[in-house]
Amino acid sequence: MTLRKYSLTTLCALISINALAAGDAKHFPGVFLGSTNFDGETDFTFGVEYEYKFNKQFGVGTVWERTIDGHEGDGVNLFASSLFYHPSDQWRFGLGFGEEQIRGSKPKEKDLWRISATFEHPFESFIIAPTIAIDFIDSDKAIVAGVAIILPL
Repeated sequence: MTLRKYSLTTLCALISINALAAGDAKHFPGVFLGSTNFDGETDFTFGVEYEYKFNKQFGVGTVWERTIDGHEGDGVNLFASSLFYHPSDQWRFGLGFGEEQIRGSKPKEKDLWRISATFEHPFESFIIAPTIAIDFIDSDKAIVAGVAIILPL
């Protein structure tokens, strides 16, 4: 899947959900700091995320993550969109799809599926959210773990 197709799909999904739930819109932008373990290699990962929560239990979101030293120093960008289920006020489970872009001398793009779990700790004006995700890329998997700092708007 090319980045243009991915971006267009994400935009259409967000616009559609916005139109259906404009009266109850809740926006949750955040920053992510953590690590990615892939093929025995663990590297620092950072990124930005966004969730549009269109009712108490369901939301949709997107994430961009960067692992500078990933893939043996080539660097990796990850873009993904997810549907989220909130069974309680603190838990969030996600299922999504996206694309991994590997940099370096032989750049390539690979589709991926992502499952994730987050436990949100709300404070007065922000949320601390330990997060774990598993990315399925071809027959491989990467484990992403870290903390998101989320600012509810």
